[in-house]
Amino acid sequence: MVQKKKFREINIMQSQRTVATPRRARLRQPRPQYIAAVRYLDGRRDIFHVLNADDVTDARALVLSELGDVQSLVIALRH
Repeated sequence: MVQKKKFREINIMQSQRTVATPRRARLRQPRPQYIAAVRYLDGRRDIFHVLNADDVTDARALVLSELGDVQSLVIALRH
């Protein structure tokens, strides 16, 4: 009687796959928050918190688009 050796089939693609993390589980860096100090043309002043800006330039553009002409504007990263 001849014994047949059983060979285990291995799929090459299975060994190369990596397990992806779900999108919800990935950690995202929180968006930076900025503080904008504004002096208006009439001398009044105000402080705003800018939450939805990507960087300082974007924060400046957001504040200027909301307020229009201002005498001076200072943007700082809030920590």
